[in-house]
Amino acid sequence: MNIVPEIKTKRLAVKVKPAAEKVIKQGHPWVFEDSIIKQNTEGEAGDLVIVYDTRKNVFLACGLYDPYSPIRIKLIQFRKTAQINEEWFIEKISEAYKKRTPLLETDTNSYRLLFGENDHLPGCIADVYDQVLVIKLYSHIWFPYLNWIVEHLVAISGCNCVVLRLSRLLQSKGEVYDLKDGQVIYGVLENEVVVFREHGVLFSANVIKGHKTGYFLDHRHNRKRVGELAYDKTVLDVFSYAGGFSVHALNGGAKEVISLDISKQALGMAKENVALNMHQGKHSVIVADAFEGLQKLIDHKTVFDIVVIDPPSFAKRASEIHKAMISYARLAELGSHLVSSNGILILASCSSRVLAEDFFKISEESILKSGRNFSLLEKTDHDIDHPISFPEGAYLKCGYYRLD
Repeated sequence: MNIVPEIKTKRLAVKVKPAAEKVIKQGHPWVFEDSIIKQNTEGEAGDLVIVYDTRKNVFLACGLYDPYSPIRIKLIQFRKTAQINEEWFIEKISEAYKKRTPLLETDTNSYRLLFGENDHLPGCIADVYDQVLVIKLYSHIWFPYLNWIVEHLVAISGCNCVVLRLSRLLQSKGEVYDLKDGQVIYGVLENEVVVFREHGVLFSANVIKGHKTGYFLDHRHNRKRVGELAYDKTVLDVFSYAGGFSVHALNGGAKEVISLDISKQALGMAKENVALNMHQGKHSVIVADAFEGLQKLIDHKTVFDIVVIDPPSFAKRASEIHKAMISYARLAELGSHLVSSNGILILASCSSRVLAEDFFKISEESILKSGRNFSLLEKTDHDIDHPISFPEGAYLKCGYYRLD
């Protein structure tokens, strides 16, 4: 399969600072530019880098060189040497697919097949929506290997169409070999909006223009759980985006669901997703900033049996952590005022920089601050197709609280 012309790569030898060596030995996949103390030659995107133990001069790990990122080397192979060839890629893609097989035995045809670093392919994401595979690249390192990757992802997934998505960085820097964001690189895409199933519930993803690859698959388990809790209940879905929690709640027999989001366009998608499924409940939308919208509902003394608050990432960099914690605290407090007696408040965070322990602590303190007592029902993290292999790979956390 020839998506890009053949790109010649070379080998580099590198030694790193003792602190970097230590984390590499623990299997951490990132080597920052300022950790490199010795490099035998200049590198280009996708060149294979061998990292040697400084004292013993033996193989530590190997990775791919990224001249456009402060994470200068993305590591893909640890401890044991290996030929990084087509067979290596087949093996890694097969291993990733095997981890997802329990999910594929459910009534689900949408899943993350490759989760970047966590599947030993840093900066490479592959999501399947029914018969359409969407590959999103966050690093130039993958262009020399793209032909192999696409061929074997198609072979193992059985997809008949591949869409390529490119991060903003890739679109603004370096050589992209005439590839464009949203380009169909294999097969024919009949409609840019693809309908897929998630535990028997229908959704749609715009694979050309949608966020990330078109949809957020990571909350699948939590959406299903909300559906299981929602029978005959009233539900508020805050930061609803395309209505994932709303649709599962309606499918689970909720009598009334409100989707609240600042984006009118996102709520339009939510309405379309609701319309794809059969249900008896009433669905309405509120276009509002979440904080203002919640306060207005409190002022009107509205309460719900279930309130789900799932904001976007509040801390994309370390300097934003403090502000993010204040926002999470405020949301938990506002949400607590909207939950009926014996109702459920569900609080989620997708900020990898905010640790789960800190998120749950501030959430629980804020519920108590609102004057409500709670019992913890459960805490969840990533679904099976989002495996975690290093600390920064863990970003999703969700707490279910029954309020008195």
